[in-house]
Amino acid sequence: MPDPKELKPRFVTSSGLELKRCYAPADLSSWDYEDAAGYPGEYPFTRGVYPPLYRGRLWTMRQYAGFGSARESNARYRYLLSQGQTGLSVAFDLPTQIGLDSDHPLAHGEVGRVGVAIDSLEDMEALFEGIPLKRISASMTINSTAAILLALYFAVAEKQGANLERLSGTVQNDILKEYIARGTYIYPLAPALRVVTDIFAFCRDRAPEWNTISISGYHIREAGSTAVQEIAFTLANAIAYVEAALARGLAVDDFAPRLSFFLNAHNDLLEEIGKFRAARRLWARIMRERFKARDPRSWMFRFHAQTAGSTLTAQQPNVNVVRVTLQALAAVLGGTQSLHTNARDEALALPTEESALLALRTQQILAAESGVANTVDPLAGAYAIEKITDEIEARARECLSRIETMGGMVRAIESGFVQREIQQAAYDYQQSVEKQERVVVGVNRYVDNTSASPPLLRIDPEIERGQVERLGKLRARRDASRVTSTLTAVEDTARTDRNLLPAILDAVKTYATVGEISDALRKVFGEYQESVVI
Repeated sequence: MPDPKELKPRFVTSSGLELKRCYAPADLSSWDYEDAAGYPGEYPFTRGVYPPLYRGRLWTMRQYAGFGSARESNARYRYLLSQGQTGLSVAFDLPTQIGLDSDHPLAHGEVGRVGVAIDSLEDMEALFEGIPLKRISASMTINSTAAILLALYFAVAEKQGANLERLSGTVQNDILKEYIARGTYIYPLAPALRVVTDIFAFCRDRAPEWNTISISGYHIREAGSTAVQEIAFTLANAIAYVEAALARGLAVDDFAPRLSFFLNAHNDLLEEIGKFRAARRLWARIMRERFKARDPRSWMFRFHAQTAGSTLTAQQPNVNVVRVTLQALAAVLGGTQSLHTNARDEALALPTEESALLALRTQQILAAESGVANTVDPLAGAYAIEKITDEIEARARECLSRIETMGGMVRAIESGFVQREIQQAAYDYQQSVEKQERVVVGVNRYVDNTSASPPLLRIDPEIERGQVERLGKLRARRDASRVTSTLTAVEDTARTDRNLLPAILDAVKTYATVGEISDALRKVFGEYQESVVI
């Protein structure tokens, strides 16, 4: 029988880990500090990948932003940088993400809506006008068209006089999670993986400090997964990328140090801290034991975190500030290298300048006023934290083993296993909310129907018309024969096993568009047709 003094019969985390009333040394009776925790900057990196962590350098404050045309987004970037943001994070609109130009019929109504519209090098030049790429680190959330947008970024950097060998930043380039959770895929899995590994190889030779992939559990969690599934599926995707790169003839220590990760920072504070710690330890062991990586940098789980958009509510939007603060605290206590904090109004629209600034100030207060950055992994050794870390790792290992028995992550995706697991988790969560087993303030408890909505950002329809008009003028004045020649070279290269990046880079420099280059690849690779998962 439960203790009648307790509020409910069971206390569980969002992943279903049952929590005891109190933890004590007996809960860690077989726990070995050196093996399970160790020291910051030392294998297995449970306590962090760098010894001083924030005492040596604060996390990068990288607010995800982009809307309308390149010029509107450029103004927002400059504003945030002037307010103390320390890195850029670019959100692209849906047509750009799926390789359609702004004048494509299917792009109508979507241009500049959920991110910035980028059609050509002209747009990319405007996006970063006045922003020195050799001094600012940029992250780009782009996947199917990652090779094209990376080429555009490199072309702009070269025009600015930057040395690609010293350029730093990240391209998401995580195509597998698109088939799982997000849907902005273009090509079938095999050629899509080929593009991923082409980026690995190109950057190894030309841009060795660039993070060639950000393996993203964030979108898996946003789709409804649990914390354990987020880690397991993210690492399963990472294993698939390592295997694909090895099959292409790359040596593990030539590309693994530039792999990075992107995780969700959710509401359950203790579970989230344990999740980040477990992910670091799991990845270190996978890379050293399974893939025999020898470079310690190959064992490091370096990650960017973003607070959980799916937890934000349209009801009482100001309360979202509290949720975001809690989630950001979890990410910092979990040792993130980079952080985006969502704005209070993102359940309703893209953030206004005012709400974006408040989200940035949240990070700055954590860094400067809270004291949590003054010591590394301050909760290490806490019985509850260490037990939760161990349990998350054990459950994630079980999930990884199950995927291995299916033949690996690609097969698990093709069979619909991963999608079904996430769907079930999302359903279970929603059921718990509707039954009020899980409280969501303002939604199923503490409801206030008089709460007013803040001012919202509206995207002017004229932005799309202007973007289409500029694209038409670009097509009219560029050298059509050069564009055709470079597009033919992209298509011809795709029919071989040569690296696609040099041909794509040549094409973007002639002002070939994202849609045109994507179409050249579509001719060779075809398009992915999703199967219904039930």
